[in-house]
Amino acid sequence: QIQLVESGGGLVQAGGSLRLSCTASGIIFRLSYMGWYRQAPGKQRDLVATITSGGSTNYADSVKGRFTISRDNAKNTVYLQMNSLKPEDTAVYYCNLRAGVSTAWGQGTQVTVSP
Repeated sequence: QIQLVESGGGLVQAGGSLRLSCTASGIIFRLSYMGWYRQAPGKQRDLVATITSGGSTNYADSVKGRFTISRDNAKNTVYLQMNSLKPEDTAVYYCNLRAGVSTAWGQGTQVTVSP
């Protein structure tokens, strides 16, 4: 059974930084395609960033140049470094894993950016 455990959310002022972590178990992590999504109240869940098993990355236009996704296969962990945070980045952030026909979601971690 695949499990994803997220951490690192919190409250930060605009312009600040946070780093989210997502640790996976029950899967060969190094072969997995990982992503971060976010969902603000009353809105759909949107893609933030993805990273392939080979380390190629992709970002939503709204976070390019501010957020960085990375992975540590030895720790079965994917990270999202968020810099220059804005109030509009406030959302619940979810980790996503895809491996073959399997997919899993983390429980979500709240990120709140105050003006």
